[in-house]
Amino acid sequence: MKILSISTVGVRVNHRGDWLHILVETDAGLTGIGEASQSGNDALCAAAVGHFARLLVGEDPRRIAHIRHKLRRKDAGSFYNTALSGLEQALWDITAQSLDSPLHRLLGGAVRQRIRLYANINRHVQDRSPQGFACAAKQAADEGFTAVKMAPFDELRPPFRYRTGPKADWRPGVERVRAVRKAIGDDVELAVDCHSRMDVSLAVIVGRELADVNLFWYEEPVSYADSEGLAEVGAQVPQAIASAESVFGIEAFRPFTAGRCVDVIMPDVKHCGGILELNEIAAAARMRQVPVAPHNPAGPLATAATAQAASTWSNFYILEYAWGEVDWRADLLSPPERIEEGHLLLSQEPGLGHRLNPRLVDAYRVQEASRADSSKVRFE
Repeated sequence: MKILSISTVGVRVNHRGDWLHILVETDAGLTGIGEASQSGNDALCAAAVGHFARLLVGEDPRRIAHIRHKLRRKDAGSFYNTALSGLEQALWDITAQSLDSPLHRLLGGAVRQRIRLYANINRHVQDRSPQGFACAAKQAADEGFTAVKMAPFDELRPPFRYRTGPKADWRPGVERVRAVRKAIGDDVELAVDCHSRMDVSLAVIVGRELADVNLFWYEEPVSYADSEGLAEVGAQVPQAIASAESVFGIEAFRPFTAGRCVDVIMPDVKHCGGILELNEIAAAARMRQVPVAPHNPAGPLATAATAQAASTWSNFYILEYAWGEVDWRADLLSPPERIEEGHLLLSQEPGLGHRLNPRLVDAYRVQEASRADSSKVRFE
């Protein structure tokens, strides 16, 4: 089997961004798909895919390890790593399809058929008032989600005006969190994403302020690049600390798996290197009994890819679900994405378990004219 072409197709979502997919066509009539959204620059990500195409046409798509080795670069940017991660998903999709098997069987077989989700409401909420967040969280809980995540600290951007006192920059965020907790009650778990907007001392202040809210976790109060800072915050606040959504490659996960600087790690199949890398990271985390809650504020294809891998892990915790972005989300895939009582039902179809729905792709396609010309971007 040989690769005939590699291309991208973008799907328009909302003001927060689009979903970018990678398609790998073969001479055996099989097409593999992967998701490469949220690289930080879709045009450059698509250009990287064009670069891959020039290198890989004629290669056997089932030689995944060989292709990973050929394309990996230590100094690559986020757009390149995301492109590589999406491509790798598509190669696994082809490999599993060629064996007429769902991917999870190639990875050892599923230990669960239902993947617990938490509803990330942040990409849905446009009314950023406490009431706006509370309304969205309550709706997600009413739909059956037993855990919700929010990113409340819109005003918290360095340089901070006030670190303490009644006008502290973090107080509006805390008000939003309290409003959500009141709306969903104590039985629904609540996580807070800080988007690395604090330093250690401020993260401790805010974490202690939120002590009575009973958070599921306190996500990236400081940057994932500051593993010592994350550990220091974790030692001084009552919440579990989660991090590592933007880390690429198992080597870069060493502080999170060997040293356990956080309580929960969050590799993202779109950024970490793909499905095989995701599995390796989860296995490394298992040695330190670190639970894995994959980062995934993305489209249904990335969710499906993550679920195929996560269904095989003993240390799987929970999977992120981008709640409320578009009402046609589930139908972008064929068969449609199925969610029941806050759980994703694992597909048993070959490959990643789904194909893209051409009708919806055509209806919401991003015009390729906006893409960067890969021939004009240097990757060497």
